[in-house]
Amino acid sequence: MDAKSYLSGYADGEGCFCVSINRSRRHAFGWEIRPSFSVSQNRDRAEVLEIFRHQLGCGSIRPDRSDKTLKYEVRSVSDLVERVIPHFEDTPLLSGKSRDFERFAVICRMMYRKLHLTEIGFNQIVDLAFEMNPSGIRKYPKEKIKI
Repeated sequence: MDAKSYLSGYADGEGCFCVSINRSRRHAFGWEIRPSFSVSQNRDRAEVLEIFRHQLGCGSIRPDRSDKTLKYEVRSVSDLVERVIPHFEDTPLLSGKSRDFERFAVICRMMYRKLHLTEIGFNQIVDLAFEMNPSGIRKYPKEKIKI
């Protein structure tokens, strides 16, 4: 098995495509939209995180305080659009997580084109983000965020 297929399979099980939305005084419309891709692993098996970083050519590895694992994470919108998304388009996920990835890719590309700075784009991104990870818990309801 090649590294690309291995990483896509690994991410299909252990990865997360996330778009968090938090209050912010310094961002347009009073909210920060922050997409990220991450994968966690125990310290004794952290070599897979190094493979992600090497293969994708971006991101960082840091301790995850919530569960004492290590986390590989990419937050840069340009790295997500130019490196992470193309990987998963070339070597697709096979589970239902692919639906979250598709929405994630649309959101990242909209942000890359600065559409989150427009009212219409911002609201479209919020709608897409709320369609992702339906079992997740959101801090704010969509109605409070939308403009």
